[in-house]
Amino acid sequence: MPARSLFSMLLALATSFGANVAFAQDAHQLPADHLSKAHARFVALPPQNRSGVQSNANGTPGVDSLSNWNGSFKTPGFDENGNYRDSWVYNMVGNPPQKGGTTNINAPVVPVSLDLLKPDGTVLLHYEVKPFILRTLQSPLFQNSTFSSSPAPTQITDAIMRAEFWSVMAPDWHTMLLGSLKQERTMQVPSGFYYYALKGNGDCCLFVLLDINEFGNLLFPSVPTDTTTPIGAAENAGDITTKDLSTFLFPNTYLYFGNPNNCCVLGYHSYDFEPGDASNGNKQRRYVVAYASWISPGLFGSSFVDVTGLGHEIAETFNDPFVVSDNKHNLTPWWLSPNGNCQDDLEVGDVIEGLPHAGYPITMNGMTYHPQNVALLPWFEFQSPSTAIDGACSYPDESILPNLSPIELPGCPTS
Repeated sequence: MPARSLFSMLLALATSFGANVAFAQDAHQLPADHLSKAHARFVALPPQNRSGVQSNANGTPGVDSLSNWNGSFKTPGFDENGNYRDSWVYNMVGNPPQKGGTTNINAPVVPVSLDLLKPDGTVLLHYEVKPFILRTLQSPLFQNSTFSSSPAPTQITDAIMRAEFWSVMAPDWHTMLLGSLKQERTMQVPSGFYYYALKGNGDCCLFVLLDINEFGNLLFPSVPTDTTTPIGAAENAGDITTKDLSTFLFPNTYLYFGNPNNCCVLGYHSYDFEPGDASNGNKQRRYVVAYASWISPGLFGSSFVDVTGLGHEIAETFNDPFVVSDNKHNLTPWWLSPNGNCQDDLEVGDVIEGLPHAGYPITMNGMTYHPQNVALLPWFEFQSPSTAIDGACSYPDESILPNLSPIELPGCPTS
């Protein structure tokens, strides 16, 4: 893994096949079983700005963004340079648990369909996101369900945060997402940057793979006035603001590196930063966003389905909204998780993704959803016993992480 900088961990899968891919009809078409041998791997993404604005390295003070708060803990560990330290700081969405009360975070969902373009710029295939919108909004990410950490039904990410700060929170402490549907956008993908597989009946599409670098260019605005990209268009239309946690929802759309045999990223969280002006006190504007794809059953096995990717990214956004962009907040001692992942950041989904029973089945609104179990702060604090609910290190399934990581040097050379 590269040295820690302005990084956000991505939920990713990689496929390893032979060099020859059997294309069914043209150079862009893949067989339906192309994703059948996927296994977990990890990549990184910095906060995004494509208009020459420099990121503020001074942390959260002086920025225009969603509600957030800071905390700290002490535990022995090593930083990215192998230096010993015992003091660590973190930054999370909402308000401090001791304060109590409910913090409501606007959570616009921007659906994004795809136009896959021919070399001449005309549309080869249109992949529609509409079938997945309602199911996402009706999921436990935005609707209430029953959890052991709350006496009343609540959303899963609020339940996770309550479990995490169980021993110090005021009983009425909640952080809730106010989900809302915004205007659908369409991303036009040039020829040469995508692959696709058709459904059994020949319709588009079973899934689409996009080049990760081109995807970033097509998703984030190049200048503050850019309305050609989904994020830029949503910002300029007022569909998303700096006070929101915004989701850009795609239909079975995964990202690859260089060629379709090296895939697939299922989602990531980051923020787009833009310059401030007199109207906001000239504070840097940070639009906190998550890209995630709906995952249809059968593509990646039981560990990754429906809202697994989005649940992973929202939980990580709650715990790390600014993705260590000041190279300080949400750095942790180096840790080694049971899935083999070695990191030094508070990315709570990366610890558990890909493990057996990583998804937490919740039946509601006519279907069973599979948001991801995540690690809790005490696990990153190397805390024993854990001060989280029931002494747990993971939630909602408290059995996923029965043991702490060993204390590691950079890169986990003992693994």
